[in-house]
Amino acid sequence: MKKTSDDFVPKIYYAVYRKCQTKWRLRPHFVDHYDITYIIKGNARYTINGKEHELSQGDLICLTEGVEKAAVTNPKNLMHCFSVNFDSLYSPKYPPPPLPTVSNIGIRQDLIDMFRELTICWNNRQEGYIMRSRALLMLILHRLSEILVYKIDKTTGDFRINKITDFIAAHYSDNLTVKSFAELVHLDEVYLGHLFKQQTGKTVRQYITQIRVQNAENMLQSGSCKVYEAAERCGFSDVIHFYKSFMKLRGFPPSRCIPR
Repeated sequence: MKKTSDDFVPKIYYAVYRKCQTKWRLRPHFVDHYDITYIIKGNARYTINGKEHELSQGDLICLTEGVEKAAVTNPKNLMHCFSVNFDSLYSPKYPPPPLPTVSNIGIRQDLIDMFRELTICWNNRQEGYIMRSRALLMLILHRLSEILVYKIDKTTGDFRINKITDFIAAHYSDNLTVKSFAELVHLDEVYLGHLFKQQTGKTVRQYITQIRVQNAENMLQSGSCKVYEAAERCGFSDVIHFYKSFMKLRGFPPSRCIPR
C-alpha cells in the first residue's frame, strides 16, 4: 500500500522561539532533517541553495535534508521566529506533507499558539513531553497542509470569532448570550460585538438566528418533527418568534418545509 504523509510520525530534535540579537546570523550550512521556521516579527535575509529571499513577518520557510541555507537578521528590525527541526521517527518512507520552501501565510494566531505551546512543552521536558510535543507538531503540520497544500482555510479571520461560531454550531439550542461568548474568549462585550460583525457581517444575535433557522429547516424537511417541535429543539423561545424569524430569512412559512 502506498505510504503518504498521513503515516508520518515525527522525531523532534529541537523547538525554539528565537528573538534575534543585532549580530545574529546563520553561517552557510547544510540542513539535516526537516526544518520549519515561522517568522512572526521583523525581517531577515535567507539564502537557500544560493538564492536570496528577503523575508518578513508571516513568512514560512520549510526546508528538507541536504538544502544549504544561511541567514542574517535586519539589525534595524530584528527577526522573531519559531523554529522546529524534526524527522521521520521510522524511515524516509513516511515523509511529512510536501510544503513549499518559502511561502507567506500571514500572522495566524492559531499557529502562533500551537508553536508557542510546542516550544514550551519541548523545553520544559516534563513527564510525557515527547508524546505531547509530537502531537503538537502533527497539529501544526496538519494546519499548514490545510493552508498550503489542500487550500482549506477554516480559520480565516480572527481565531476568537471562529471559536464562537464553532460553539454556536454545536450548541445552537442552548441559551446563548454575548456575555457568555465574551467570557469564553476573554473579550469585552462591546468589542466582541463589533469584531463579530466585522468578521461575519452579522450581529451575534443575527448569526445565532440564522444557524437555528438552518437547523430547524433541516429537521422539518426530514419529516422528523412538527413546527413547534423544531422551534423548541432549535432554541427559539416560542413558535411566534420562530415563525417570524423563519419568514424573514426564508421568505416563506416553516410549514412549507414539511413533506406532504
